[in-house]
Amino acid sequence: MFSYTLGTIAQELNARLVGDASTTISLVLTDSRTASQNANALFFAIVGDQHDGHDYIVDSYARGIGSFVVSKLSDLENSCPDANFLVVDDTLKALQQLAAFHRKRFTYPVIGITGSNGKTIVKEWLSQLLAPSYSVIRSPKSYNSQVGVPLSALYLSSDHSLAILEAGISQVDEMQNLQAIVDPTIGVFTNIGFAHQENFFDLKHKVREKMKLFSNAETLIYCTDYERIHQVAVEYASSGALKLFGWSRSSTANVKLHQVYVTSGKSTLTVSYKNKNVDMEIPFTDEGSVENAMHCICTMLVLGFSLPTIALRMANLQPVAMRLELKEGTNGCTIINDSYNSDLGSLSIALDHLAQQLQHSVRVLILSDILQNGQSLEALYTEVANLLTVKGVDQFVGVGPEISRFTHLFPKTSMFFATTEEFIQWYTRSAYQDAAILLKGSRPFRFERISALLEQKTHHTILEINLNSLVSNLNYFRNQLNPNVKVMAMVKAYSYGSGSHEIASLLQFHRVDYLGVAFTDEGIALRENGIAMPIIVLNPAIDDYELMIEYNLEPEIFSFTSIKSIISTANRQGVSGYPIHLKFDTGMHRLGFIEDEVDELVSILKSNPSVRVQSIFSHLAASDDSNLDDFTNQQIQIFTRISKTIAQGVGYMPIRHILNSAGIERFSDAQFDMVRLGIGLYGISTLPKKQLQVVNTLKTYVAQVKSLDADQTIGYNRAGRIERPSTIATIPIGYADGLNRRLSNGKGQMMINGKFAPIVGNISMDTCSVDITDIEGVKEGSAVIVFGDEPSIVQIANQLETIPYEVLTSVSRRVKRVYVQE
Repeated sequence: MFSYTLGTIAQELNARLVGDASTTISLVLTDSRTASQNANALFFAIVGDQHDGHDYIVDSYARGIGSFVVSKLSDLENSCPDANFLVVDDTLKALQQLAAFHRKRFTYPVIGITGSNGKTIVKEWLSQLLAPSYSVIRSPKSYNSQVGVPLSALYLSSDHSLAILEAGISQVDEMQNLQAIVDPTIGVFTNIGFAHQENFFDLKHKVREKMKLFSNAETLIYCTDYERIHQVAVEYASSGALKLFGWSRSSTANVKLHQVYVTSGKSTLTVSYKNKNVDMEIPFTDEGSVENAMHCICTMLVLGFSLPTIALRMANLQPVAMRLELKEGTNGCTIINDSYNSDLGSLSIALDHLAQQLQHSVRVLILSDILQNGQSLEALYTEVANLLTVKGVDQFVGVGPEISRFTHLFPKTSMFFATTEEFIQWYTRSAYQDAAILLKGSRPFRFERISALLEQKTHHTILEINLNSLVSNLNYFRNQLNPNVKVMAMVKAYSYGSGSHEIASLLQFHRVDYLGVAFTDEGIALRENGIAMPIIVLNPAIDDYELMIEYNLEPEIFSFTSIKSIISTANRQGVSGYPIHLKFDTGMHRLGFIEDEVDELVSILKSNPSVRVQSIFSHLAASDDSNLDDFTNQQIQIFTRISKTIAQGVGYMPIRHILNSAGIERFSDAQFDMVRLGIGLYGISTLPKKQLQVVNTLKTYVAQVKSLDADQTIGYNRAGRIERPSTIATIPIGYADGLNRRLSNGKGQMMINGKFAPIVGNISMDTCSVDITDIEGVKEGSAVIVFGDEPSIVQIANQLETIPYEVLTSVSRRVKRVYVQE
């Protein structure tokens, strides 16, 4: 277990200690959003591209964190009078230095994994394969960054006998920082590809940078078919003590993969080692899994396992759950399904996701036995019980014979069941009301059965929202911004169809500055679901102002009627300096004051201290149309003039903003103080080179398959006529779900088994039909993509001669939203 005094840590970091050197530290944090009351926690104030951890120290202190590593003290000693501080030059380097110090305490084997793809899968599979023989500790999830690797290494303890750590880089000179932390005895280099290639001269340069992880390793495992990896590996081996252990499909290597035979969901790998041939069966068929399996086989051989033992364990490999799912549950609950992957590291991360569900006042954890951990059970479940306290879990349910032996460690209100079946027999629909429920189960417990019980029953057409992609898009736009430019994220219209409080909660967690909604009731709904950050209402009704003040919502003011009304309401409420946002019409000619009205507006503002101008803004009419750039620049010039006049009149400069998603990409000189990010969050870009990730995928399935003769017709009005013997699939999605009826009769298409299936006949309210004659392997239950990567929302919008906004916001509420996150 990680446990040091602050004095010891200060000595190792060469830090100046302000505070109590005897304070014991047993937990390290870098994210204030996951900080909970813990006197033994040490918060590192990391300075990143988007955030400075020093800005969140006072908040963390208020939540019970007492010790901090900082690079600047400022006035923190007065703001946090009882806190301890370690002052260093660079907080990230200090974190890495502490992790390297902790790593040196352990002499058991450490497997270090790098490469462009497959790192996490190889790590997880090796953990499964080696668990019967070792007490394995591994990186949680995909913790392979400059911050993630040291946090992973700090989990190492004397309870373990083997560690598996992954490391990734995106810049030159990053890997040597991680090498001192991982310091692997066995290295695995999975492959090399073009991810982050823009930061390296060429692929070989990237290979050399990644290879630095193995500068002190004893053995390196890799595929010799990757020529650049092989060349650099040979160079490393020739200049030191590194032993190479390679596998190949075509050339001489330690292990040869002769052939792969795929049948009925399984692959049989024929491999040879030391003149012995053996067939290894794995329950996967894709090429990536074959490559990952070969790395695992070689690692086990290096560790001394026999071919028969390896073959037996490979056949029992389980899929790796790379993401958790958020689903709507019964009785107003939210279900977080993170089953199939149960260990302390991933449990801690999942509990952070549970804590983010601010729309619920009750947080429930249903946890199975944690298998293959290697710790003593008493120590393991003591740590679990401590996590419940630290992470704010209100109700706990333990499932399994092991965890049920330690009821004394958990709160008295906890419940325990020996098996999943016992829980299912106990459960009734009234068991949970308005709660956030996290499911965390090891695979043998089959928690998918519990998930099915708790989920709201709807038809199986779903809109899948990838929260990782949304955050990636947020960061893409943030990287376009000048320092200190704020971000307002638009969550109006049910967050463009993606769900209101779920998206707002994520954006609040990632510290956008404002949320924008269209109407007052949208803002009230967010407040009632735990959203505390500033919210601007862009189309408030005049008679809503009292409600807005009650719920601390900030109105857009666009006319003299609205400014007089909000002033009158604020005066009646006895409010002073209530924040308002002035909208100006610079050419859109919808809502907004015009330039000629500015002097009168300033006069009203100066004589009414009950309101304060928080921001001034305008709306670009054609920021995505290069043919109208002159008009856009004219709007920006008008807005600049208005801004100066307002600032001179009121005596201060309010926040200024005019750019939307397209404007951020195309008019970087007009960022002013804030930008408004809307459709770009969801992966829609105006640029021809796509740099955004797809967030929304509309999925359904094949309900029925029929064979029809030529001259038969399909659907209402016999609009779909078959010209040849055809195979037709009925799909349970229609215009009531948001599938536009104009896509009928061949105009639209869906993706099934990697091929496009055209829509035939008229789209009905609840169903439609597609032609699958030329697509092999389609059967009832086959997955269908309505939009996602292909066909994309933009492609469908073009077919409909409309805009992506309409396609995305048309998906009806009866389509279940499922949120996925790594």
